[in-house]
Amino acid sequence: MGRFTDQVVVVTGSGGSIGRAACHRFAGEGAIVIGCDVHAHSAAATLEAVRAEGGAMHSLHPCDLGDPAGAQAVIDFALGSAGRIDVLYNNAALAHFAWFADMDFALFQRTMRDELDLVFHTCKAVWPHFVAQGRGVIVNTASVSGMICYEVVPGLAHSTAKAGILGMTRHLAMEGAAHNIRVNALSPGLVQTNQTEALMGDATWWGAMRAKIMLGRAGQPEDIAAAAAFLASADAAWITGANLPVDGGTTAW
Repeated sequence: MGRFTDQVVVVTGSGGSIGRAACHRFAGEGAIVIGCDVHAHSAAATLEAVRAEGGAMHSLHPCDLGDPAGAQAVIDFALGSAGRIDVLYNNAALAHFAWFADMDFALFQRTMRDELDLVFHTCKAVWPHFVAQGRGVIVNTASVSGMICYEVVPGLAHSTAKAGILGMTRHLAMEGAAHNIRVNALSPGLVQTNQTEALMGDATWWGAMRAKIMLGRAGQPEDIAAAAAFLASADAAWITGANLPVDGGTTAW
């Protein structure tokens, strides 16, 4: 029996490294997991892997959460598949990087769509259900980039989007308190994923990034999944409006 037995947890971006780890974590703790991803192949692989381990999971893919209709579709799919939603874990994001001198407004807007807007859309879609049932939990994925800068990361748009998620989280927590809706954020530091492994092979880049990590290693997807599970669980019942850095000490010095 786990912390999420008989609970329904929606995990967006279920096909990515962190999303897949989260699906395994929540399912392993008894949840019925609802996944979604814009990349159908990787989402299907996560679905197969979780079910192979005996976990309960459904998945809607492909699903573009940057479109409000896509966000509504996954919430409707979850309600149709499992009857209710207890937790929304907003993990999905697609970052676009460029130094400011090389960034045009179209790229900046695309980053807002793929990192900030999609969080708004999923929260907006699930909110009426949470209000009606008188409870709910939202965990939003921000980033240490919403708090600090890296000299070797051209992340102006990324940092702006993630800072926006932190502000959105605080305000949703305030509005949700009257309805017993908790809303928190977690802020990963550098995590070793399919997207970052190639960059970590660059000694100069990795050296600069590692120097900012107090514990001296990159995070693993399971590190982030564990933090998401904590914030989503009853263990965090008196925590709302908070941001939890999961960064190996990056923001502590």
